[in-house]
Amino acid sequence: MARIAGVDLTKEKPIWVALQSIYGIGATSSKHIMAIAGVDPGIRVKELAEEQVGRIRDVVDKQYRVEGDLRREIQSNIKRLIEIGSYRGTRHRVRLPVHGQRTRTNARTKRGPKKTVAGRGQKRGVAKK
Repeated sequence: MARIAGVDLTKEKPIWVALQSIYGIGATSSKHIMAIAGVDPGIRVKELAEEQVGRIRDVVDKQYRVEGDLRREIQSNIKRLIEIGSYRGTRHRVRLPVHGQRTRTNARTKRGPKKTVAGRGQKRGVAKK
């Protein structure tokens, strides 16, 4: 079993797919890591030699910020935005969408379940003018 950046990689998957289970590595960076390490991206994790795993581990450790370090950096950036009182910081504080999405409709994940309000909607027995 290959362990890279503190994450056990799934044995049955191709290495370029398995690397994406590491926080901070996506498809593009996974393929880039394979090119630098000189490893065939299609090879399965269980077929990797120990020296290949070592080369991949070296590339990830030296050139990428992943897992705990990346999570810590992102949290500190959000904390800084909240402390300086920026618009983005206030959106983070009240747990609303940060990047300009609409909230009148949608945004249910952030706003939680619907709260029914009395007096909203169409009145019964009133004809449209």
